[in-house]
Amino acid sequence: MAYLFGVVLFALAILISVSLHEAGHMVTAKKFGMKVTRYFVGFGPTIWSFRRGETEYGLKAIPLGGFCKIVGMTPQDDDVAPGDESRVMWRYPVWKRTVVMSAGSVTHFGLAIVALWLAAVFMGLPNPDFPSSEEQARQEPAVVAVTDCVVVEYVSRACEAGDPASPAAQAGLRDGDRILAVDGVPVDTWGDMLEVVRGAQPGAATVTYERDGVTDTVEAQLAAVQRPELGSEDGPLSTVAALGVGLRIEKPGMVTYGPIEAFGATGDYLRQMAIGTVEAMMRIPEKIPALWASITGAERDIDTPISVVGASRLGGEAVANDAWELFVLLFISLNFFVGVFNLLPLLPLDGGHIAIAWFEKIRSWVYAVFGRPDPGRVDYFKLMPLTYAVLLIGGAFTLLTITADVVNPITLFTR
Repeated sequence: MAYLFGVVLFALAILISVSLHEAGHMVTAKKFGMKVTRYFVGFGPTIWSFRRGETEYGLKAIPLGGFCKIVGMTPQDDDVAPGDESRVMWRYPVWKRTVVMSAGSVTHFGLAIVALWLAAVFMGLPNPDFPSSEEQARQEPAVVAVTDCVVVEYVSRACEAGDPASPAAQAGLRDGDRILAVDGVPVDTWGDMLEVVRGAQPGAATVTYERDGVTDTVEAQLAAVQRPELGSEDGPLSTVAALGVGLRIEKPGMVTYGPIEAFGATGDYLRQMAIGTVEAMMRIPEKIPALWASITGAERDIDTPISVVGASRLGGEAVANDAWELFVLLFISLNFFVGVFNLLPLLPLDGGHIAIAWFEKIRSWVYAVFGRPDPGRVDYFKLMPLTYAVLLIGGAFTLLTITADVVNPITLFTR
């Protein structure tokens, strides 16, 4: 039940975000005097609506987005009523059209920024000092979490009957102990400990550790396991020694900030999201084969793109596992991504309309410099083949991601 509630809640959050996106277009258009005839949440048959002034507001049956109708977005639009010629959007200065067309993305950015600041103050943001890679983890102090067993073969699984007991547990080591030396060889970091233990022979070894500020030594019987060389997960296996411990990271995963500090933390996180978003969009073409493979039976790559269906499912998982931090960060990331994506200079995206408006402005200026007559507005009809191509590719990609999210979804928690 919690999972279903989370899915519905996240889908509702997406719908509200998209509705506010369209509201951004509507409010700015009205502010500049453009005529907005309709503002609806959803698509399809109208469930309910009312008219206030010259605008009809309402709710439609399919809650998959929303729209607002601004009269005369292009010179080719034929929805201009007599007397409204001076209020059509394409006649307004290019800067005003830019404000209106970018207002949707600005709304998404605003939602992300406000949610980030609130999260930084009341919930916490991911700790920038928390290790995010194996290399970084090896630089952490050798504070251990004692396992119940050692798995001899090189696989990731839980302990099973017949697995050797953890040498560390048998020797009396506990979670939170910091390893200082193994067989007299000093150990400072987790990486040091791995190298020293792997370099030892299976069998008896003295382990010096610190617990609650007190240093002590125990003798452990190091187990023999099959592992590749450190840093080479796909390398050949060999028999090495193992202590039966994992790394216990002492740093908190989430950090909260004061109201003033939160502005800096919000800016830092936004910068990381901007870099990550650009990198993710650049990797989309190379991820398409992995998406297709996940539909045909391969394991789903966690780094492949997801649709709103996949995002909603992850939101459901977050709620079901009481991971509200993940729910909020998913909402923030999605809003930021949509804001950036919508500004790409491609029709029918808002960024495509902005690009054409500035192309017309620059072209008119260049013609004026050379004393040539203004060439006028871009003919959108001539751009329809390109627009249809973008819609076709975008539609196929959306269908691919939705299918993958239904038949082989990404999951962040063990089921």
